[in-house]
Amino acid sequence: MFNQSIATFRYLPLALALSFAAAGQAGAAEAGRIVFVTGEVQVASKAAVLDSAVQEGDELSTGAQGYVYMKTVDGGFLILRPNSRARIIAYKIDAGNPANTRVKLELLSGVARSISGQGVKMSRQNYRFNTPVAAIGVRGTDFIVSTDQLTTRVAVVSGGVVVSGFAGACGPEGGGPCEGRSSRELFAGQPGMLLQVEKGQLVPKLLNNPGNSPDQAVPPRSDEPSGRVAGATTTVPALPGNTVNLDAKKDAINQISKPTPVPVPTLPPVPPVVLVPVPEVPKGPEVIWGRYERIAGTVSDPEVVAKMNNPAYDDGFFLGSYTMKRRLDAKMVLPSEGQASFALAEGTASLTRKGGDAQAATIKEGSLNVNFGAQRFETSMLVRSHEGELRVRAVGLVESTGKLAHGTDSNTALSGYLTGGDKINGAEFIFKSINGEIWNPQGWTAQGYARFTR
Repeated sequence: MFNQSIATFRYLPLALALSFAAAGQAGAAEAGRIVFVTGEVQVASKAAVLDSAVQEGDELSTGAQGYVYMKTVDGGFLILRPNSRARIIAYKIDAGNPANTRVKLELLSGVARSISGQGVKMSRQNYRFNTPVAAIGVRGTDFIVSTDQLTTRVAVVSGGVVVSGFAGACGPEGGGPCEGRSSRELFAGQPGMLLQVEKGQLVPKLLNNPGNSPDQAVPPRSDEPSGRVAGATTTVPALPGNTVNLDAKKDAINQISKPTPVPVPTLPPVPPVVLVPVPEVPKGPEVIWGRYERIAGTVSDPEVVAKMNNPAYDDGFFLGSYTMKRRLDAKMVLPSEGQASFALAEGTASLTRKGGDAQAATIKEGSLNVNFGAQRFETSMLVRSHEGELRVRAVGLVESTGKLAHGTDSNTALSGYLTGGDKINGAEFIFKSINGEIWNPQGWTAQGYARFTR
């Protein structure tokens, strides 16, 4: 059986991730392997066999009673339920340089579940899950999709998704998430909530309709994962016939006769143990961030991948070339009312004109305001290079945990955290501007990291 909390995997150690990448390169185009199959299932027009490889370009299909679980080369899972068809368009993992990772899946019909692996978590900006009518990107995620040729519905088990209908710059041929004014996000922790896209519809609808969930369309098997990983280890599905009869084992143990007790000699008294105080190991910073590729002449952080694998931190965020995580034991108590203003303390950014090279940029005129009563924030910054400038703005939600997430009335995607525990004396976030003629007629793209203090 899957552990009930397998939905979102913690990052595997860097060495394991590199071994996955090496395995993928050695197999040239291997995307994963079949770890469970039952009923009528085909891979590349052949009957699926346990432990067989699934290659890039392969199509998977299931019959009326068919289920198949594919474990990807980076430790994720793709699960197909009955009467479903999916295609592995691309699955290239580069653990050493996540910017080179490319993952693209397509659900043609039916119900599928996607659980992000190590490579996807490190390169979410290069992941795309298509249906006939919608593009789905991830925020480090476990999600379930049902689709036919006219309607797609998405439910989130853990993490979050960004969904858009196919129109304008968002087409099925693209890679990575479609982020803009027409996209919508959905995060876990909202029971019964779905995102629905119908053919020709640009903006997804947010529905509170559990009866239309993918799980209702085609229920999962009992051994399909149902929750979040509680610890650093992960489990795999228990296959039929591999269960252990604990009651029989207990009976066998009870039938063993007890040995004859052996007298234990009296030992001399043990001298008292002197406890030597152990200095407390200092904790890491509340928030860590990094840039995993070279931009505008700057040097990428060579240790960013290892740093972001630290199990003491949460799943974090990815935007553009930046990633950010917060310590799991960081406590946040938000006021129920009042407002606060924060000033820009430091930041780093780059500015890129459409079709041009990225330029090193500075951040000026930064402001951040938080309304605790409304649980909303608003920020504005001027990103300037020697050739141009772009005013980036974001408004959005402040979650009860202090996480910041941009809303649809923004020209910039933004993810980050309020910091300082119950004092709330700062904020840190990463950002990437959204392209579009409405806000950005010059075609500039800005991305970077910013820290604000109170």
